Amino acid sequence: MDALPLVQVGMRVVDPAGEQVGTVSAVQASGTDVRPDTIAGITEHLMATGYLRIDGAGFLSNDAYAGGNQVSGVSGDVVELRVGREDLHRAAS
Repeated sequence: MDALPLVQVGMRVVDPAGEQVGTVSAVQASGTDVRPDTIAGITEHLMATGYLRIDGAGFLSNDAYAGGNQVSGVSGDVVELRVGREDLHRAAS
């Protein structure tokens, strides 16, 4: 099941261990024309799969993008990822 359509701005994002990664700041469906602010190659992949931008949690954390295929589910107001924070695509700014 594609969980990306269930994701909304403001939801908390957690990794598979339940550790908070951040908060959803944007959601784009697959096939979007909205380009994420990341490196070439990754940008096209995210546009094809859909993505969410995550405002990072914690001291000195960066914003990141999770592809639609990296979202395992939504439970209440929490987005659950299939991958850890280190496997997300970093935002350029």
